[in-house]
Amino acid sequence: MSCFEYTTQKDVRIRSIPLGILKYFISLSVFVYMCCILITEKGYQEKDSVISSVHTKVKGVLDAENRIWDTAEYTIPSLGTNSFFVLTNIVKTENQAQGFCPEFPNRKTICSRDDICKKGYADPQSNGIQTGRCVQYNSSYKTCEIRAWCPVESKNTPDPAVLGSAENLTVLIKNTIHFAEFNYTTKNILPEYNVSCIYHRIKAPHCPIFRLGDVFKEAGESFSQVAVLGGIMGIEINWNCDLDFWAFSCRPHYSFRRLDDKVVDERLYPGLNFRFARYYQSPNRGEQRTLIKATGIRFDIQVYGTGGQFRWFRLIIFIGSYLSYFGLATVLIDVLIGLYCESCCDPKSSQKFYDDLKYEKVTGPSILTSCQKLRFVSFVDHDEIIMVDKALNRSLQKTRGRHIKREAFANITETIPQNYSETTTASEAEAQPLTKGNLDQTILRPPWCQCSKCSKMKAFEDQLCCRLEDGECITRSDMFKRLVLSRETLLYVLQYSNPLLKASSVSNTELLDCAKKQYIRWRFASNKVVLDFAVIPNCCKHEIERVFKHDFAETSFHDVGASSSSSTYHSSK
Repeated sequence: MSCFEYTTQKDVRIRSIPLGILKYFISLSVFVYMCCILITEKGYQEKDSVISSVHTKVKGVLDAENRIWDTAEYTIPSLGTNSFFVLTNIVKTENQAQGFCPEFPNRKTICSRDDICKKGYADPQSNGIQTGRCVQYNSSYKTCEIRAWCPVESKNTPDPAVLGSAENLTVLIKNTIHFAEFNYTTKNILPEYNVSCIYHRIKAPHCPIFRLGDVFKEAGESFSQVAVLGGIMGIEINWNCDLDFWAFSCRPHYSFRRLDDKVVDERLYPGLNFRFARYYQSPNRGEQRTLIKATGIRFDIQVYGTGGQFRWFRLIIFIGSYLSYFGLATVLIDVLIGLYCESCCDPKSSQKFYDDLKYEKVTGPSILTSCQKLRFVSFVDHDEIIMVDKALNRSLQKTRGRHIKREAFANITETIPQNYSETTTASEAEAQPLTKGNLDQTILRPPWCQCSKCSKMKAFEDQLCCRLEDGECITRSDMFKRLVLSRETLLYVLQYSNPLLKASSVSNTELLDCAKKQYIRWRFASNKVVLDFAVIPNCCKHEIERVFKHDFAETSFHDVGASSSSSTYHSSK
């Protein structure tokens, strides 16, 4: 195979209006779909993820429990990134000091006698370490005495929330983003907004200042309900930026949703709260503290998005990936062609006609025998060609192989001169049967010979007869004499390929080689793929060499065997 060759596929063009319309409909649909994806998904752009930083400021003043709450009291710095915490409910236990006091009543601490309480026992949910005594908590209950910060914290959470008016507080979110791939940086504070704006989904969709109550309203939640036990709210900032100069767009889009579990179940410890204490020194009791159980809402700010910019390389990749979809038309139509006939197994069905035109069936060697020598054999009393692709351990005549359909011999008259002197025509000679019997019994034939004209040969390769069963040899037929042995025919064939060739300059060796090619082309018909591997029967080679033996004395029998057939004859082209 040459390195400078190009191989293309063979197409069969079917003239059909319905199939043509279907083909263009599918192709047009694929083209429209590709264009839609190219425009909507911007398949021509290089994409890059956003890099973000966030800073927040909560503002506002509250009036609750007969006192003023400012930013320093209701805003607690969050340990996490991109978040802030707002206090909404509070339980204070003031003037606590180290000492002995009854535990807060529950099913584990309520007692009726001292032996129920275990000295030195500390439950993970208790406020201190038990002393082993059962003391009066109030007029209704007795509980185990503990050594702890006394008095212990009350478990009752105020409802409604102490700082329920925190929904009127505002938060300024400063968000700066960067796309490293395109070296582009921007922020969410736009020139058209000032410090007096408040976010509104329609009127001010890009304002960076948010009222906390509006955040819950946009998320479909009630601020007053969440404020009692606390919760977690997400503020999402989406940056989908088109950085192409002809369609530049890079502005934030805000959305809101609740992130924690809405189900109120004490066993799951709902809401969000934590405790902290403020310590001080008392002149009489020494060190004291105020314990604060803080309940509130944590706001997590989540920034995500992508930026895109036109790149030729991405456009080429996108188009190349979608070109394969145009093959859907071919696949679908091939399926329909195989389904519209009533019986695809009918030898006269339209499906068989289509398959015969579209697919060329070739029998090839198996994988296990692909390294063996390949031979094709044709017998005069057998309609098919036999392919032998295995090592020979007996005569080629008796070695089994796979059968290949023998095609008709096209343009046979081109190899016979028009002024041929014989009276018998080519068609009449081909029609004459080679009958069984009438064999020359005086010839001692080899055991593999069926025509009594083969010579004894040692090599299995050369042990091949022109017949499978007993009968007259093909060399005795008029067609063999006219097509293979006739000098006039062979000169005609040689001059057909080379019009300037003179008959006087043609040697018997050339005629011999031409005769063998004529036999191969005749017996193996139009199966061009097998011509290079065809084997000439022993009797035919012997007869050809006998006729042209004058210039052939110096050539051995093996040298003019199957190898002489390696050049494919194309005189009819």
